[in-house]
Amino acid sequence: MVEPTYQLLVADDDTDFRKTVCEVLAPFFRLIEADSGEEALELAVREEIHLALCDMYMKTMTGLETLRQVRAIHAEVPCILMTADYTETLCDDAEQADVLTVLRKPVSRKDLFGTMAYAVESAYNDRDLPCRLKCG
Repeated sequence: MVEPTYQLLVADDDTDFRKTVCEVLAPFFRLIEADSGEEALELAVREEIHLALCDMYMKTMTGLETLRQVRAIHAEVPCILMTADYTETLCDDAEQADVLTVLRKPVSRKDLFGTMAYAVESAYNDRDLPCRLKCG
């Protein structure tokens, strides 16, 4: 087993969903979990992160606002937004905020792995992790 290279920030106030996502991605990433946008930003300031995965609708700060601020701290970090309320308007807003993509919840393992592989390959020119994710 290869030690994970990339640190992924996962922010979602749905604890069960966040834990499931983290469990699925744990073999491939070092994980940092947050249950709010505010906590995600605190972690982004203190920790080195390579990717951010954030739910759109959390308690006091939206995922989109959280990711905007994460990008202000870590300009090159690929940011991925998740939502059960997928709309074209949200996608347009996410694109303007330089969010890599918007995933529809519930997110399939295949879509999650494909998106993470694309993020790593495009941001870090790393083809090794995407190959492992596709086999996972």
